[in-house]
Amino acid sequence: MDQETVDRGGSSRNSQMITPEFWKGRNVFVTGATGLMGGWIAKTLVDLGSHVVILIRDHGFQNLLIREGYLNRLTVVSGSIEDPLVLRRAFSEYSIDTAFHLAAQPLVGVAKLDPVSTLEANVRGTWNLLEAGRLTKVRQIVVDS
Repeated sequence: MDQETVDRGGSSRNSQMITPEFWKGRNVFVTGATGLMGGWIAKTLVDLGSHVVILIRDHGFQNLLIREGYLNRLTVVSGSIEDPLVLRRAFSEYSIDTAFHLAAQPLVGVAKLDPVSTLEANVRGTWNLLEAGRLTKVRQIVVDS
């Protein structure tokens, strides 16, 4: 197995291999792209030739994609992970093949101050993404937890 091939699990005999060519031209949706991991995933996918669509709730702060000039190389959907209609529309409109879900409210201080919105973002947001994927027949969904 070469360095650029990633094993998707299972035994080496039966595992599906994902190579850089797999991502070329693929329509990929990334939540949490303004965060550290989501930004790196989105950047890497753009470099591999994917058509990357990101969901952004809050604009106005600097992140990896803005600092390194990637924002103009991908598509931005403005909205919230808590809004199932935004997700279904984005998945349908951009014919998403694969979704990476990294959006969450991870800050303990914020969770203590507003536990309901944390629950909405983390639990309902994941549910909404999975349901939107099911309804629009997204091929793969990767959930970071």
